[in-house]
Amino acid sequence: MLSTVHRIDGGGLLTGLPRREAAGILLKLVLLLAVLGGPLLSGCGLTEDRADFTMLGREPENLDPQLCTAQPGGRILENVFEGLARRAPGDLHPEAAVARSWEVLEEGTLWVFHLRRQARWSNGERVTSADFRASWLRMLTPSTAAPYADLLYPITGARDFHAGRSQDPSTVGIRCPDDSTLVVRLERPVPYWLDLCAYYPLYPVPTAVIEAKGRLWTRPSNIVTNGPYLLQSWQINRKVRLRRNPLYWGVRQVRLEVVDVVHGEDVNSNFNRYESGLLDWVDSEGVPPTIVDRLLQREDMHVGPYFNTYFLRFGVHSPPMDDPRVRRAFYLAVDAEAITRHVTRGGQIPAHSLIPPGLAGYREVQLEGYRPDEARRLLAEAGYPDGKGFPPVTYLYNTSEAHRQIAVVLQQQWHEVLGVDVRLRNMEWKVFMATTRRAEFQIARGGWIGDYLDPNTFLEIWTSGNGNNRTGFASAEYDSLLEAANRETDPRRRMEMLHRCESIVTRQACIVLPIYYYVVTNLYDGTRWEGLEPNLLNMVQLQHVRRRVEQP
Repeated sequence: MLSTVHRIDGGGLLTGLPRREAAGILLKLVLLLAVLGGPLLSGCGLTEDRADFTMLGREPENLDPQLCTAQPGGRILENVFEGLARRAPGDLHPEAAVARSWEVLEEGTLWVFHLRRQARWSNGERVTSADFRASWLRMLTPSTAAPYADLLYPITGARDFHAGRSQDPSTVGIRCPDDSTLVVRLERPVPYWLDLCAYYPLYPVPTAVIEAKGRLWTRPSNIVTNGPYLLQSWQINRKVRLRRNPLYWGVRQVRLEVVDVVHGEDVNSNFNRYESGLLDWVDSEGVPPTIVDRLLQREDMHVGPYFNTYFLRFGVHSPPMDDPRVRRAFYLAVDAEAITRHVTRGGQIPAHSLIPPGLAGYREVQLEGYRPDEARRLLAEAGYPDGKGFPPVTYLYNTSEAHRQIAVVLQQQWHEVLGVDVRLRNMEWKVFMATTRRAEFQIARGGWIGDYLDPNTFLEIWTSGNGNNRTGFASAEYDSLLEAANRETDPRRRMEMLHRCESIVTRQACIVLPIYYYVVTNLYDGTRWEGLEPNLLNMVQLQHVRRRVEQP
């Protein structure tokens, strides 16, 4: 059943038409403008040669797999590069990719990967075991400043090489007996090692191209990739265009020729573009909270669980947030249920922990939640009874109507419960990322999508010096406990140690304030498209996307 167009923010052209008819009219209008020499629809991402599929995105932070840390770039990287393994549709279990098979030996500490001879770079050269070794050594080289370098620490010698205690690459447990065989020796068994091999920081990169082009290597004219799609163009603050890679080993299964990832930060504009047929798929950034109740009744609204938590970060070196009592007071003054009930309204669940529930064998922390009396007591104990004398504090969030609405409610709750005034500051995504990376804030919006289905993915980011920490928090106790947990071979004991780690960052140090667990809220016409079904990481695996029926 086709949905009907309902524009918001003033209505306008094409209101009330079926989406397919509206899209056809808009396309004819654009082509007419082009013939007459007039401008195309500015910012909509539509051109004369329209893509086979258009999806919503945000401006990527960068497109270097070893430097990217956020979903906008990650979604593109997952489609233009490929690792030893990839995530299968549905349950996302790791399956064969560049590696056609592997063997696990010596009680899980020795992995032998056998690479496909058909795997090619987009310049026609073979993807070899030496490419993986060179890429992982680049990731571990201190000057690269790769924020996810610690993911390779399970490899023998990797930690010392990354710390600069060894400059000899041969001390790192990565061997290449021949072009088709990669041997990796781990210090200990790692339950999620294959999941890491399917994660974009561990994808191979063209190190020869990087050496030749330097920081410009990710430009469309320079970049060399090995995934199902090629980076055809990147129009800053507008869109990224992807084209099917004819040299991809599995190209016969890739149906879409051209895909546009259209950038947009205004949720209402994004929704209008979807309703007008200019976007085929949007995530929560195209689902206005004000109408989510109605959208949940529509057949093109797809909802599912999401391994993702919305939280706030505290800058622990920025007064008055350097006092744990103040941070805890701010946490206990937040009514998360009111936010999910009145603001997000998409089925999000108020969070009682940093790590979302549902992981087999893990007992997540049970935080107290909204306790206004205790919040006021703690703030008074810190020297600010009823908020008197409390200095100016700023809450930082990136451009998004949903984030803005949450920020306004947080501002109100903190004022009503604690008597403090919090200023709100909005930043464009790339500026926001750079600012939080430098920990130049007091309170900032945050969120984390699990990289793999294990508690460690939510806990390793708070280790000292981790590129995703962004709080200034550093604890030798925490680092040691997490390291010990990941060396523990008894699953039950390991999970209990990870539980203690979560308790340190959420309850003891209180550097992170969980608000709610996300749910997937995507809009797309399931009668037209298959391969877009929601998954726990809300990945969009374009090689599996195809039309159900041919469109005129």
